[in-house]
Amino acid sequence: MKHLIPFLPKPAYVPVIRLQGAIGAGARSLSDQSVAPLVERAFAKGKPAAVALVINSPGGSAVQSSLIAARIRRLAEDKKVPVHAFVEDVAASGGYWLACAADDIWVDASSILGSIGVIYAGFGFTELMQRQGVERRVHTAGRSKSFADPFKPETPEDVARIEALLAPVHQNFIAHVQARRGARLKEGADLFNADIWVGAGAVEMGLADGVAHLRPKLKELYGEKVRLVPFGQKRSLLQRFGLTMTDTVMASVEERALWARYGL
Repeated sequence: MKHLIPFLPKPAYVPVIRLQGAIGAGARSLSDQSVAPLVERAFAKGKPAAVALVINSPGGSAVQSSLIAARIRRLAEDKKVPVHAFVEDVAASGGYWLACAADDIWVDASSILGSIGVIYAGFGFTELMQRQGVERRVHTAGRSKSFADPFKPETPEDVARIEALLAPVHQNFIAHVQARRGARLKEGADLFNADIWVGAGAVEMGLADGVAHLRPKLKELYGEKVRLVPFGQKRSLLQRFGLTMTDTVMASVEERALWARYGL
C-alpha cells in the first residue's frame, strides 16, 4: 500500500547503460546510431537521480566514441543529471573516451584504463606479389588516390601523411580528457602517450576517481533502496546466433585483436 501514498519518498532511480564491445560503425560494434535510443530513453524515462555507465570496451572509432560521449554530455547537461562510469575489464582508447563522458569514473582493482592515443594499421603485400609474379596496374586521377596502397611499397611521404592525419585526432582525444578530468589528472605525468594503467594505478594518475563497484557505490550515493534499472542494446535473433549478413570475418578478427591487446 505504500506506493499508493503520494507523500512517502520514493527510492532514487538510476538507469544503468551497458556500453560493451569495440566501437565502430559495424553491426556488432558500439556506435552512436546503435546506442542513441537507449541513451535517450535512460535520460528521459522518469526522473533519474543519476545515470550509470557500465563500460567494457577496448576502443575503436574515434568519431563514434566522440559522438556517443557528446550525446551523453548533452543529455546530462540538459536534464541536469549526474553521470557515473563503472569500468569492468577495460576502458582503453575509445573506451576511455566514453568513460570521460561521466562526472566520475570508478574501477575494479584489476580494470585496465588509458591508451590515450591513436593508431593506424594496415598490411603490405609487395614482396608476396613479387614472389608470385603478380603485377598490379593502378591508374588514378588525383595523386592522393592511391595513398597508403597496401600493394605498393610504403614511402616516407605516406608515413608523414598518416602521422599528419593521426595528430589532430590525438589532440582531440587529449582535449576531451583534459576538459572532463581537469585538475584531477596527475600533474607532470605523461598520460597521453598511449600507456595503460591498472586499477589503483589509474586512480593515482587521475584517470579514475576510486576503486568501487556499481551497486555498493550507488547505494552509498543514493541510499540503500536505490533502484537500478538496466538499459542494454537489443539484438535481433540473427545477431544472437552470429548470423548477421553484414558481420564479416575480418570485422570479427579486428575486434578480437582489439580485445587481445589487453589479454581478453
